[in-house]
Amino acid sequence: MESDKLARGDVLKVAVLGCGSVGSQVVRLLEEQAHDLAARVGAPVQLAGVAVRRPEAPREVDVPAELITTDATALVTRDDVDLVVEVIGGIEPARSLILAALESGKSVVTANKALLAEDGPTLFEAAEKAGRDLYYEAAVAGAIPILRPLRESLAGDRVTRVLGIVNGTTNFILDRMDSSGAGFAEALEEAQELGYAEADPTADVEGFDAAAKAAILASLAFHSRVTASDVHREGISEVTAADVQSAREMGCVVKLLAICELRGTEEGQSAVAVRVHPAMIPRDHPLASVREAFNAVFVESEAAGQLMFYGPGAGGAPTASAVLGDLVTVARNRLAGTRGAGESAYADRAVLPMGETLTRYHVAIDVDDRAGVLASVATAFAENGVSIQTVRQEGRGADAQLVVVSHESTDAALSATVEHLRGMDIVREVTSVMRVEGASE
Repeated sequence: MESDKLARGDVLKVAVLGCGSVGSQVVRLLEEQAHDLAARVGAPVQLAGVAVRRPEAPREVDVPAELITTDATALVTRDDVDLVVEVIGGIEPARSLILAALESGKSVVTANKALLAEDGPTLFEAAEKAGRDLYYEAAVAGAIPILRPLRESLAGDRVTRVLGIVNGTTNFILDRMDSSGAGFAEALEEAQELGYAEADPTADVEGFDAAAKAAILASLAFHSRVTASDVHREGISEVTAADVQSAREMGCVVKLLAICELRGTEEGQSAVAVRVHPAMIPRDHPLASVREAFNAVFVESEAAGQLMFYGPGAGGAPTASAVLGDLVTVARNRLAGTRGAGESAYADRAVLPMGETLTRYHVAIDVDDRAGVLASVATAFAENGVSIQTVRQEGRGADAQLVVVSHESTDAALSATVEHLRGMDIVREVTSVMRVEGASE
């Protein structure tokens, strides 16, 4: 590494891949904060080029024509480029470009959650082989500093749980449903009109975006390789106004949560449970107060206790802020001839299937209003090994409904209970099934 060490005062040249909402803000900050960045890094930081697909497309910032290129591979392998910022997203060509940059001796800063969650080990191994940095704070929760605390600040502690709202679009939709009584479709339409949701909102509302972020959080928190395919995923498209109202009556609010936990196994080992799904949480829980399109991550560890990180989880400028923070660190490392911490996967813990994960259910059941119904429903829970915490009846006659909240049990046992209920003659319909998190037993 010493032979690659740059002299203090040398110009560090940065290549940026992508000039969309995030990339354009990265370019803007590099230009507007050039003096401060040089002081913080110890050397001038200069834009070497910006790779784009369509040079003629309008952009949020003016980029000199001589810096624009469509040949991204040539840009990231140029001899005079020291650092590469990747903000184009997706799997390819981002993966090939990052690998090419690392192999040619560049350190990389990326915001690519999908790629890291799918094939992070390949990138980390390439960075290790090249002796270069791969930083990715902006991949999760925008401007909120959460990955570095997990990787560095809590490196001497044992993290046991990470619970987070990591998708602003879904949080906006659920917040609107809670505050106005709107249905899902109506709240989604408003989110699209305000620019919080894409024309095709599938990645957000079906939980794909949050699942990728959960995989990254779990990998860092528990020092084990977790991919997006390991994450149990459910979106919010099936959440109804009735679900939200029922949560309100329980003193809860519905949030789409990314939940990463350490769990013990029957063999006495620790394993990782990672899931993304809508859940009811008490209104006095710190995450319940996260409104609009904001994100928050709640971390529990053995020594530090409970920590919460809150802020804007998306947007060009907030995400660019996280990118620039990584860029400063990586640039300092280049000047020092060193590199930061790489992948930490020494624990190599197994990932539990969802069926073995411990959770709680809120179940709303339309039933016949006659004697013995409550006893029959309670028997169905007991026969599947699930204990009932609370039960209440709403309505009479044709409108009779039981609302049951279970104690903690395996998800498999709870799912079996719901299927049992659906097959009972006294049950007209199981109208709602939702998990409950953060409430005391």
